[in-house]
Amino acid sequence: MESTRKELIELLNKNKGHISGQELSNQLGISRTAVWKHMNELKKDGYEIEAVQRKGYKILSYPDKISENTLRWGLDTKWMGNELYHYDQVESTQEIVHQLAKQGKPHGTVVIADEQVKGKGRMARNWDSPKGKGIWMSILLRPNLPPLQAPQLTLLAATVLAKLIAENSDLNPQIKWPNDLLINHKKVSGILTEMQAEQDTIQYIVLGMGMNVNQGEDEIPEKIRYKASSLKVEGGHDWNIQATIQHILRLFERTYDVFESQGFETIKKEWEHFGYKIGEEITISTMKETWKATLIGIEPDGALRARRRNGREEKLYSAEIHWGEGGYHA
Repeated sequence: MESTRKELIELLNKNKGHISGQELSNQLGISRTAVWKHMNELKKDGYEIEAVQRKGYKILSYPDKISENTLRWGLDTKWMGNELYHYDQVESTQEIVHQLAKQGKPHGTVVIADEQVKGKGRMARNWDSPKGKGIWMSILLRPNLPPLQAPQLTLLAATVLAKLIAENSDLNPQIKWPNDLLINHKKVSGILTEMQAEQDTIQYIVLGMGMNVNQGEDEIPEKIRYKASSLKVEGGHDWNIQATIQHILRLFERTYDVFESQGFETIKKEWEHFGYKIGEEITISTMKETWKATLIGIEPDGALRARRRNGREEKLYSAEIHWGEGGYHA
């Protein structure tokens, strides 16, 4: 049923004029009555469909509300979102994708929710996910990578979100290591990567993205307002969430394909282009000492590279970083 509906939307999208019920029936391998039933389901989703006798069907407009059908309309991807699930409310999109992964769902399966009631970030932190105000999404990936290279996918996702914002606004997004997206030193998006692996083989990865999009300043919890924001607050206008989700999925697919064919170096350069405080001095605290260093970039395994004042370079896998004026420590 889902694949037929997707094919129907694609046929209507490709055809600029009317397309007959018989032609749709032939191409989809279903009866004309089944075509008519699918059209009625699309109307329930808010599509405006014109049916003209002896000409056929034509979609005049598609709805603003988000649904599986509206997200598939015009998505035009090869593998990303071929299986796509939309929910009004969930506890966590991450947990749903874990379940789908165990059921054998394919690489590129996507789960999107209007609202999460138990959204989560790194280190079991809660992620506020209010209804209709942001993008709460998880993607199932089945990469042909050793587990040690899994952090590269977190870095890849961060570059995708940064490019999306940079290409569609006058905002200046920056990536704070390892996975926070900042605008004007405030967090607007985070990425959570969870992996199921055996020895040297990744079974699957669940990559979650949370992005604050259309919250007003008063809709951001007061206790985090000093360090969190939204695209609307920073840019001064609402974003079309449906179109933004589709743009993310298309851009993620293109970037992932480049990563598969060319390796991590291109992703590394893009991450460093957006890297927060790259080339600047910050303070680093470990269990043994606190020291000042200049951030240089990242390593292929996801580590942060920093240079001490004495010139010695260090690779950081975990540390408390004091980002200085305008940035909170992490």
